Amino acid sequence: MNPTRRHALAAAAGFGVSLSFLARQAFAASEGGLARRKLVFVICRGGMDGLSVSPPIGDSAYADLRQSIAITDKALKLDGGFALHPALGATHALAQAGEARIVPAVATPDRARSHFEAQDVLESGGTVVYGTSSGWLNRAVGSLSKQRKVEAISIGATAPLVMRGPTPVSSWSPGGVVDGEARLPTLLQDLYKDDPILGPAFARGLATESMAQVAMTGLAAQAQPAAADPAPMMSGPAPATAQAYQRQGQDAARKLGATVAGFMREAGGPQVAAISLDGFDTHANQGAATGQLATRLAYLDAVLDGLHAGLGADWKDTVVVVATEFGRTARINGTEGTDHGTASTALLLGGGLKAGGIVGDWPTLKSAALFENRDLAPTLDMRGLFKGVLADHLGVERTALDSTVFPDSGAVRPVTGLV
Repeated sequence: MNPTRRHALAAAAGFGVSLSFLARQAFAASEGGLARRKLVFVICRGGMDGLSVSPPIGDSAYADLRQSIAITDKALKLDGGFALHPALGATHALAQAGEARIVPAVATPDRARSHFEAQDVLESGGTVVYGTSSGWLNRAVGSLSKQRKVEAISIGATAPLVMRGPTPVSSWSPGGVVDGEARLPTLLQDLYKDDPILGPAFARGLATESMAQVAMTGLAAQAQPAAADPAPMMSGPAPATAQAYQRQGQDAARKLGATVAGFMREAGGPQVAAISLDGFDTHANQGAATGQLATRLAYLDAVLDGLHAGLGADWKDTVVVVATEFGRTARINGTEGTDHGTASTALLLGGGLKAGGIVGDWPTLKSAALFENRDLAPTLDMRGLFKGVLADHLGVERTALDSTVFPDSGAVRPVTGLV
């Protein structure tokens, strides 16, 4: 039927109203989608060895440089060029499902190879050491809070620098120190029952007194003071006992991940979380498929597995970033370990992640390609990785990223297409 002009105008007017209504609905849906998205930042302190986290099995120079600590036969293959450490079984399963990727040659702008300086730059997001007293994640939450309510939580005995700043952040502070030389276990303890945010998660039994007891009797017993005894942590007890301790430690670490997930699943709970793990400084007796580093990576893997399982359906809206302050030397040293280096591997996980290969470029381990003839050369600025996740996953604006979240970083482009 041919419409009259009046009918056409009426239809046009109605269509205009519909467009306006749909636009408002689309905006609301978009905002609701962003409000459901979650970001977890895991800091692995001590200089985690990226060449063991994601061994470059396709690089012909790798085995010669690493010798006894090279990980080849037991490595969990990702593709023809890279694999994951055998202790990262849960992470590998996520990678096989398209929900985990590696960033194998990433570094902060700092090149001093000092733990204190490198951790400052990693967490402050600054261009220079001690350039700012607040953390980039705190400033990112503050930027988002101008648009919508965003809650954040810090996990650990003290709030890491990345979470410190003017924006209020909740925290779970463990009730005490298990072992001064094994600060990873200090995270695996009971919650504060009276905290209005953490209380409901506690009530669901995600973390209990027995969990703390496991951490105290299991992890503390196998940890060895690095300065006094450089032997691998597994060298003390008999093998069967050591294996039992490690299983207990992994169970406790998995419960920690589930606990953090419980906080984030609560109605009105935190959308952003930061977890700080320690013990990745492996100057001596680093180990290969087993040993000191393998034990630490097993705990990291268990934390990530607990997050994945604990978030349930919310995993599809989650991105987890795992990073360290610097990598370690390409060559093994004289004590079967590695020294402070430059580029390392970051891990990206989550149901909100796009499937794909490695993130960034691989510089190779050829002698001519090594940074200062000793380290894996960085090909990606860590700030670009963080920028890409914050922009695409949480909706932080580019202007804020370049000036506020990461000061004076306009030249560092976000890594897009990750989520």
